[in-house]
Amino acid sequence: MMKKFLAFLLIVSLATVLFSACNLEKTVVVAYTIYEPMNYTDENGNLIGFDTDLAKAVFEDKLGYKVIFKKIEWDQKYMELEAGTIDCIWNGFTANVVDDDGVARADKVDFSYNYMHNRQVVVTTKALAEGISGFDSLTGKVGGVEKGSAGEGYLEKLTGSVKKSYTSQLEALKDLSLGAVDFVVLDEQLAAAYVGKGSYAELEIATGLSGDLEYYAIGFKKDSDLTEKVNKALEELAAEGVITTLAERYNLGTAITDFSSQK
Repeated sequence: MMKKFLAFLLIVSLATVLFSACNLEKTVVVAYTIYEPMNYTDENGNLIGFDTDLAKAVFEDKLGYKVIFKKIEWDQKYMELEAGTIDCIWNGFTANVVDDDGVARADKVDFSYNYMHNRQVVVTTKALAEGISGFDSLTGKVGGVEKGSAGEGYLEKLTGSVKKSYTSQLEALKDLSLGAVDFVVLDEQLAAAYVGKGSYAELEIATGLSGDLEYYAIGFKKDSDLTEKVNKALEELAAEGVITTLAERYNLGTAITDFSSQK
């Protein structure tokens, strides 16, 4: 009887170890930068935001993964993905653009469904904004932009402007508020969260220089088996109203909840 009991305990112990091992292996590393309202910290230091919450809903609630968020330098995103230090790029990642090297982002990574609209906008001081009438209005002016961002390519369209690179969009915006640059190129979503408020009250969006429609998507390594799983989870979360609820929580009116045309 004792031998059977000991054998039973051994089986239970082995099962527990195997179960724990499986759980430990089922993690996913999500790359982000600080970018309100997509990924940022609250007053208690907790990471929140539309992308943060949606990533948790997809990976934890739907797919059973433990999510590990890893803050990265944006211009290192492809290197991190290829090296396997991250599993996906989920941080207001514009899918339908060509990088400065002339290669389309869609040729570098596998993208999920597009889940939000965006566009590039020019932010400057209220005084300078009054004199902006076209793309050549910023000739000779210094423009700040995040390295590796969709804004880099867009800044080239601003005839005669001078580029100053930053490690993040928020760093560029702070320098604008301090007068270190004349304007910055930002994602519309980030600009809407900051411009005209607090330390940025004297800044505004030069609406006449806004870019064309862009789309945010999640970037995975080529041929990743996560892409299809995440797309299915996004469809389910859209049908359940979760994506709409998150968009309302973060005051975003540009979330996409119908993926039928992207199949």
